[in-house]
Amino acid sequence: MSLEWEQVVVDAADPVALGNWWAEALGWLVINDTAEDFEIRPAKDRLPGMIFEPVPEGKSVKNRLHLDFRPDDQEAEVTRLLALGARPADVGQGEQTWVVLADPEGNEFCVLRSRHH
Repeated sequence: MSLEWEQVVVDAADPVALGNWWAEALGWLVINDTAEDFEIRPAKDRLPGMIFEPVPEGKSVKNRLHLDFRPDDQEAEVTRLLALGARPADVGQGEQTWVVLADPEGNEFCVLRSRHH
């Protein structure tokens, strides 16, 4: 038996805006740009991707699942993401080697330090 990871599905108040934000943040391609099914991927035929789907309710609590990213330069990447519209997030992490940020709709994600640190 095999199992292939296809997508991460993200609920969004504005799927197009949030999907475009993540496409810019990750340097990914927009595959489908409808408000009902906005999809991005690292490359046209490469998975996994992310799909942004509309929901009427806003985010109200900490994510139960989040993404971790490991850049070459943590400080530079955090600065870049903040300039794109991410914001610092406090989920009770305390002092850690990673930085918790939230996307424009409040979904938390972590920027880890470089493996070469």
